[in-house]
Amino acid sequence: MTKQELLPIVAEQREEFLSEDFSTLCQRVEEKQIDFNSKLAQVVIGVRRSGKSTLCRKVLWESGVNAAYINFDDERLENVKTSDLNTILEALYVIYGNFQYLLLDEVQNVDGWPLFVNRLLRQNMHLIVTGSNAKLLSNELTTHLTGRHHKISLYPFSFTEYVQAKHIDTKSLTTRGKAELLRTLNDYLLEGGFPELLSESNKQDYIMGLLDAIIKRDITKRFNVRYPEVLMRLATYLIDNFAQEYNATSIAELLGVSDHTIETYCKYLQEAFLLLSVHKFSYKSRERIRNEKFYVVDNAFLSNRQNTFSSENIGWRLENVVYVELHHRAGLRYADVFYYRDRTFEVDFIVAKSGVVEELYQVCYDMSADKTRKREINSLIQGAKKFHCNNLTIITFAEQEEVKQDDLMIKIVPAVEWLLM
Repeated sequence: MTKQELLPIVAEQREEFLSEDFSTLCQRVEEKQIDFNSKLAQVVIGVRRSGKSTLCRKVLWESGVNAAYINFDDERLENVKTSDLNTILEALYVIYGNFQYLLLDEVQNVDGWPLFVNRLLRQNMHLIVTGSNAKLLSNELTTHLTGRHHKISLYPFSFTEYVQAKHIDTKSLTTRGKAELLRTLNDYLLEGGFPELLSESNKQDYIMGLLDAIIKRDITKRFNVRYPEVLMRLATYLIDNFAQEYNATSIAELLGVSDHTIETYCKYLQEAFLLLSVHKFSYKSRERIRNEKFYVVDNAFLSNRQNTFSSENIGWRLENVVYVELHHRAGLRYADVFYYRDRTFEVDFIVAKSGVVEELYQVCYDMSADKTRKREINSLIQGAKKFHCNNLTIITFAEQEEVKQDDLMIKIVPAVEWLLM
């Protein structure tokens, strides 16, 4: 592309960049992870529309630094090549003047971008980079930016951010205030936490369009997928059957392709951050690899698609939210989340670090039935004895108490309280 072609694009993006009012947006934990004084590229990755660009622009706006911005997720820049990157840099200097900070938004759309980033880092440019594909970013960062990047993972709104964005009082001790929090949690379980969904009236169109963009742009186009219709059917199947143990052979038979194709496509869905996987806890690596479940990065994909029922399986929706939150929290301290299942009992989530089990969790929407209560408590007791762990928690929709059994203490915690911790 020529500089004359690029100048109006950069100018329009600058106008958008400077005109947005970020003062009303909620604070996100990841904002504090971006280090403006670092000489490392600050790389923010996550699922499409999770708010990566908004977070980065908000941080730049609040810092008051002299910054420039280019968004490669723009149809006018769809055919940009490596050779165009320096021309884009020239256009940025023309529009912005001199700048020391540069935000490269969805930069993985351009082949060869790491070499460009590496050159700018050598010139002491402060860089913030966003992307929606884990494998491309990870592979290219490892190859070209070894030791020169700081990776930050961003998810759709957590429940804490969701209530903040909705201006819900989390400190109220009144009956009405507590009921409002429970109602908000129920909305969150059904609607999910994509920031733009809060103001969207047609949520189904938004989510179907988002899912289509992830499948077609973030996966099919980037990886030259041979059977895109199979990829979409697989994504729909795994979303519909989240929290269930995954069997590539049975799915391959259902969709009429090979096991290898299913396994490859599952990796693509994870690399685009649509699905999060959890493995069975075992000290044998073979068992960890063979046994796997998938959860969905946000509950919006469970409700706002065609042929779904928004109130169906509300308990599993709570389990999905808990897993995403645990996955996020564990990742911040370099721990891992697993599940466990054998013939006698099942533990929903095990948090372990360096092979040592630190926490056991059950998720149960309603424990009022005696049979359910016994099952959940006994599973944690057996898990505690097997894995030598005394940190035991059952997360429910609204119940709260402490149960002592076999010299072990189990905390039964309402989801609102646990999610807002």
